[in-house]
Amino acid sequence: MDILIKNGTIVNSDSTRKADILISNDKIVEISDKIDITKNCKLIDAIGKYIIPGGIDPHVHMSLPNPTGNSSDSFYTGSKAALYGGTTTIIDFVTPERGESMLTALEKRKSEAKDTLSNYSFHVSPVEWTENTNKEIEQCIKEGYTSFKVYLAYKNVVGLNDEEFKQVLSSVAKAGGIVTVHCEDGDKIDELRDNFVNKGKVSPEFHPLSRPAELEAIAVEKAIKFSDEANCPLYIVHVSSALSLTHIKDAQQKGQKVYAETCPHYLLLDDSKYLGDFKNTAPYVLSPPIRKIEDQNALWNSLADKTIQTTGTDHCPFMMNQKEVGINDFRKIPNGAGGVEHRLELLFSFGILKNRININKWVELTSTNSAKIFGLYPAKGIIAKGSDADVVIWNPDIDRTISVKNHHQNCD
Repeated sequence: MDILIKNGTIVNSDSTRKADILISNDKIVEISDKIDITKNCKLIDAIGKYIIPGGIDPHVHMSLPNPTGNSSDSFYTGSKAALYGGTTTIIDFVTPERGESMLTALEKRKSEAKDTLSNYSFHVSPVEWTENTNKEIEQCIKEGYTSFKVYLAYKNVVGLNDEEFKQVLSSVAKAGGIVTVHCEDGDKIDELRDNFVNKGKVSPEFHPLSRPAELEAIAVEKAIKFSDEANCPLYIVHVSSALSLTHIKDAQQKGQKVYAETCPHYLLLDDSKYLGDFKNTAPYVLSPPIRKIEDQNALWNSLADKTIQTTGTDHCPFMMNQKEVGINDFRKIPNGAGGVEHRLELLFSFGILKNRININKWVELTSTNSAKIFGLYPAKGIIAKGSDADVVIWNPDIDRTISVKNHHQNCD
């Protein structure tokens, strides 16, 4: 059965217009000022509502392995929550064990994702450099997985040293892909974390103090330098600080292909969330940590001036009983929080309605730019004839409070 959406306002990253949309066989087949309904057609009246391309969350961690047990959203529950929030595509991660082929890990991850309700793709993580890594990168790209995630933190598990990082950048550049990078100086962070705990400073209050903005910015500067030398496009995930933005903006102004992502929690929360008892502070333990109000303001400005191209959620929720494993040592608190369901509504409410961004920028940040950067455009990221019918009808007149009582994420 075809679907006809009438009387809505279509919002793309570069235009806004009132028009009807006809959908057939999962594709948008016609957009016109007036389309007549036919016999085998479901009619949706979207008067007073916006019609936007489905959100693309470029950064989620469903069923992420952790010593406390996997992150609490499976691909099924997490994608269900995403759809409730207007996100129709998620990009998760393939993270092999050291010694395991990336191609083997990719096949395993595909199997784990078989119950996903939304569209999905993966970034693939080289966690070491071996004699096979270059060929595996080339094969991943042939199979359509063109982005590769590198960690400059977590050196004892998945992080790369500088020489390995340079090799990945060079290999991906030659193969025509893009490298995404978690930028924190892992060695210095590990030293700070251990020093705090050795002095009995074990509460979540010391989580942000052990991962200061300066150590994010140092890693950002390094990643930009190395990617420039390798002539490799670079995408910096979950940018949280004003210091990091100065390096990113400088590289972009020089013409380097550097893209940046931030997350709603960095735009809307500050580090006062780490002051208080364990129950009220542990939920905010994520990395990089939530920063200061000055960083918030810098991030909002960077959304407006295009220094930041995308918003992801870094969705990685845990139950409170998992967080409590670190009640006597903040290093053991699993890092992460939920958010995949709320990204679009948070940016609408605190971006558009607070006059920080306009509605076209909202679509650009939540869908279009991710589609373009990660090779999904124009099938996704735009309402256009021939595009996939990943269509969200958005009611701007709803008031609601986000709550564990009414959200669909599997977290408490």
